[in-house]
Amino acid sequence: MKCFKLGIDVGSTTIKIVVLDYYNKVIYNDYKRHFSDIKTTLKQALIQCIEKLGDISLRVTVTGSGGIAAAEWLKADFEQEVISCTKAVEEFIHKTDVVIELGGEDAKITYLKDGVDQRMNGTCAGGTGAFIDQMAILLNTDANGLNELSKDSTIIYPIASRCGVFAKTDIQPLINEGATKEDLSASIFQAVVNQTISGLACGKPIRGHVAFLGGPLHFLSELKAAFIRTLNLDEEHAITPLNSHLFAAIGSALNYKEDKVTT
Repeated sequence: MKCFKLGIDVGSTTIKIVVLDYYNKVIYNDYKRHFSDIKTTLKQALIQCIEKLGDISLRVTVTGSGGIAAAEWLKADFEQEVISCTKAVEEFIHKTDVVIELGGEDAKITYLKDGVDQRMNGTCAGGTGAFIDQMAILLNTDANGLNELSKDSTIIYPIASRCGVFAKTDIQPLINEGATKEDLSASIFQAVVNQTISGLACGKPIRGHVAFLGGPLHFLSELKAAFIRTLNLDEEHAITPLNSHLFAAIGSALNYKEDKVTT
């Protein structure tokens, strides 16, 4: 029976699963919103995985903010998220100096040179995927809609992203004054960039090769472009790996225990 490595990343809004073969090649992946029903969503994801891959055995490792409970359900090992993500970065994009990662309700900057130094937002979800979703509702669209609208923007307005309430206070007058949805969409993305850099880097330079990870940066091309533009990165130094939304799950799979197999 084949035995592969399964990494599960249980985040604040999504579940990501990845199966790696003997050569650490991704042979299966899934990305689902769990809508706060983690157990049911994870069960569905695993059933679909087994149906696709057939009769296999898996070495399972779980990571993510909601991963401890999931690891207990599956009787699997748990690995801390920064360790998992760093493992994947070292394996696949080892020249990386800094990682910028956005999730559903968290944002992280990780400096990898001269020791790992990670900065993460606190209890506020400002500048994250949840913030983007909330702002999209104000413009009667969704996150992908913001992305498409922002491609045609010409003006960037100052918008607070530390808190959704403050952002609404900035956006509503602009709407009343006739600001276009295109310009507001781009301004929302720029607010996320500003919040991440100023709020997390806290003056520490973001230099060298910078990798962009997490769902929002994977799916929203204009958000990633705003980061690249603000940081003045050229094509060589802006790293956008394949499966960038799955890196924590990939890293957890790489951290498998050789002697522990879940059938």
